[in-house]
Formats: sequence, C-alpha cells, structure tokens
Amino acid sequence: MKDHQIRIVSYNVRKARGLDQQRKPERILKVINGLEADIVVLQEADRRLGSRRPALPRAMIAEESDFELLELSENKLSLGWHGNAVLLRRGIAVDDIQRLDLPGLEPRGAVRVKLNIGAGLTVVGAHLGLMRRDRRAQFDVLNAATAKDAHCVIAGDFNEWSHRKGTEPLQERFDIHSPGQSFHARRPVAALDRFALSFGLDLRDAGVEQGAVARVASDHLPIWSDIAVPAATC
Repeated sequence: MKDHQIRIVSYNVRKARGLDQQRKPERILKVINGLEADIVVLQEADRRLGSRRPALPRAMIAEESDFELLELSENKLSLGWHGNAVLLRRGIAVDDIQRLDLPGLEPRGAVRVKLNIGAGLTVVGAHLGLMRRDRRAQFDVLNAATAKDAHCVIAGDFNEWSHRKGTEPLQERFDIHSPGQSFHARRPVAALDRFALSFGLDLRDAGVEQGAVARVASDHLPIWSDIAVPAATC
C-alpha cells in the first residue's frame, strides 16, 4: 500500500502585523493559500492581551480559503491555544485534540492533534520559550504527551538559534529538520522555525517561502515540509 504524502506548513504570523507595522490578515492568508498545504500550524495567531482576539478573522478563513479552523480555544473567540492555531484542508478527520501547558517563566502552550491520515498522524503545534532551559523543559512535556503516538510531527517556532544545542530532549525519538533560515523576514539569518519528525516518517522535501508578500507579512517566513505517512495496515 502506498504511503500518504502530505504538506505541513508552520508559520509565526506575528498577530498579522507586517514589517510595515500594518495589521493585514489578508496578506497572511494570501501567503498560506499559495503554499498548497494540507495542515497549517500557526503561532501568534491571537492577540496576547485582553480577550485574545484573533489576528485572522474567522469569516475570512472560511470565505477565502479551503481550510477549516480546528476549534482549539476555550473562550470560543481566539483561534488557538496560547496563540497556537491549526488549519486543516477540508476533509481531514480529527480523532483527538489536547491542549498542553508548557513550563517556563513566560506563559506558553502547545496543541496536540491526532489526525486520521494513513496509519495515524499526530501533529503538535508549539511556540517555545525564549530561554533554553525553559525550552528543554518544554520539550520534555512534548515528549511525554506524544509518547504513545507512533507517527508524530512537532512543528513551530522553536526559538533556538543553535543548530547543535537545545533540542537534545527530542533526539531519542525525533529527527530535527530546519528547512532554512526563516527569521528575520527582511534578512533571514536564523532557522528558528523547525519540524521534528518521529522516526518512521519520511521527509520528502522542505523549504522556506521567500516570496515578496511573505517577506513583508510577518517577521518570520513560513516553512513547509512534504512528509510521507505510512499507510494503514489491514
């Protein structure tokens, strides 16, 4: 049986505030639509203060894209959990959703979504802390939360500048992939945005979107990966 190939995108949208300091959610959605993804994991998809209003209007997502917003918020207003939101190509079935609180000096969270793709795929969206000691503790939580998931992708803004240090807690179960330098969008110098693929998933291709709109829509560039998920066995 053939593997299922899917495209996953991770994008820190900076609350839809571009490098021109204007909030234009339509630019973010234009970038997302152009990436032809099956799964889109967003960071900073909600405002941080007050009621945490969404940076991308729900109606705009519904009317101007082929994606469905996965309901992750607790207040029914925000798009996500601690700013982590997930968009799914219509037709992808969801088996389970889990909101995760992450340790550290600043409030952080992650979302774990189990999808009915092939033999099963768990996708975790995360925006990790600014301090490495916090990130290592956060990786420990993600490891524990996904320990029973045979096929798992952790996608997001890892906030790690080093290519050699910082991701050690994941390395017994995951391959860490940096598709390229995604920050800062005006002059990319750091691969802060990454994917971690559990052993058994096959990375077919990956990259960073560097089009003209992406270079102004946020301070991060979106990253993408084409992944082969093993087929379900009878």
